[in-house]
Amino acid sequence: MSGTGGFEAYDDQDGPDDHGTGPESAKGPGDTGSTGRPGHDEGGGGTSGGKGGDGTNGPGDPGDPVGPPRIPLPRASVEDTGRPLPALDEPAPPAVPVLEHRVLKSLLGAWALAACSAEETAAVEDHLGECGSCADEALRLRGAVGLLQRPESLDLDPGLRTRVLDGCLDRRPPRIPIPVWAMPYDAETARLDALLQDFGDSEWHAPVRLRWFDADEPTSRRTTVAGVIAHLMSVDGLVALALGLDDPLGEARADEPTPSGRTEAYWRGSHFPPTRSVRTPWREQSHDLVRTVSFTGGTAGKLEVAYGDFALPLHDAMLDRAFECWVHAEDIAEAVDYPYDPPSPRHLNRMIDLAARMLPAVLAQRRQKGLTSPAHGRHLVSAGGPGRTLRLEIEGLGGGEWLIPLDSPAAVGSAEHEVAHVALDGVEFCQLAAGHVSPAEAAAGQVGDREAIRDVLYAAASMSRL
Repeated sequence: MSGTGGFEAYDDQDGPDDHGTGPESAKGPGDTGSTGRPGHDEGGGGTSGGKGGDGTNGPGDPGDPVGPPRIPLPRASVEDTGRPLPALDEPAPPAVPVLEHRVLKSLLGAWALAACSAEETAAVEDHLGECGSCADEALRLRGAVGLLQRPESLDLDPGLRTRVLDGCLDRRPPRIPIPVWAMPYDAETARLDALLQDFGDSEWHAPVRLRWFDADEPTSRRTTVAGVIAHLMSVDGLVALALGLDDPLGEARADEPTPSGRTEAYWRGSHFPPTRSVRTPWREQSHDLVRTVSFTGGTAGKLEVAYGDFALPLHDAMLDRAFECWVHAEDIAEAVDYPYDPPSPRHLNRMIDLAARMLPAVLAQRRQKGLTSPAHGRHLVSAGGPGRTLRLEIEGLGGGEWLIPLDSPAAVGSAEHEVAHVALDGVEFCQLAAGHVSPAEAAAGQVGDREAIRDVLYAAASMSRL
């Protein structure tokens, strides 16, 4: 009974054979009962264990080699049947509407701004292949759209470093602070070094055109990115010498200690053109300059730095070096087609102030050479008195107003003796002082004595040098 009961429980659970075709398939040989259970007839003639009346295993028994398997076979794939595969439902292409020429022409502006629907875009682009006038107009509009989108710089905001440092210094003042007049140099050398850090060999040897004004005529000199860094390091060496630091030229010093002479001497005494190896000594020198003036507590600001034919106090020389570092960083960025922003407004204001303070002395030198209009003696008074004055108004970044005495460096600018007024953008004025903009194109607004205005603009351009 136990064997029969076990088989019946198994059979009741699984039911008929998975491959059966009806009740008959569940009957064993010799089974005459109607229960459909193998080896179990109504008279109890079947033996226990599920055997048939003849003593053999019933069909469907796992031990039966002839009966169908209890585990179903895998289903046949449709690829194996030879039947055709079902067709895929492909989306129909968008219908191209038929529009009149005037409608298509009115859609060109929206098409250039990518504001058309898919159907309108398809209609316009089909039309552009057939209509030459609309194709030209579409090309012009696409170019205009490109100008509307200002290219985004991957560089950080140039004022971000200053703001972060100010926030840190407010919380914890430095033990050895950097003098205020050295901060622009520290910031501009750091920005230029950040621009250089990912340059490969091709960028270091990219051609750069250095531009300046000489004898009121634009001139230029071609070098490479590495050559520009070598030039900056050579001229920074003048400040290093004033502070008692090592001269980067070593024994290859120029006979005349001018910026151009030192640069030519360095180029002759080193690899020409210089290679990327110049970056490390330039950056180390800039760190040494900032560190040294910081350790002096700012008292070294009145030391003189000789430029050959003129000299500047150290605090002005550091501003001059910051200005040139920014100008040549823009030259480098232009050579490698990379955007570069102006200095922070307060640093730019200091650079503009230096140029404005230098203008009276430059005007006097140009007057001695006969390059400016003669001084008007009736406007001159004793040393330190007022004289003819030009009002220099700087707009935008680093803006402000400066009264420039025209007749003598010892004179004092006075609004009562103002004979001319010039308005310039801050960055444009710096480009003029760097020799990158001609005096004829620099002034945004001019009022008053035309000769005085011309003298000041050309004097600003003449401050540029290699």
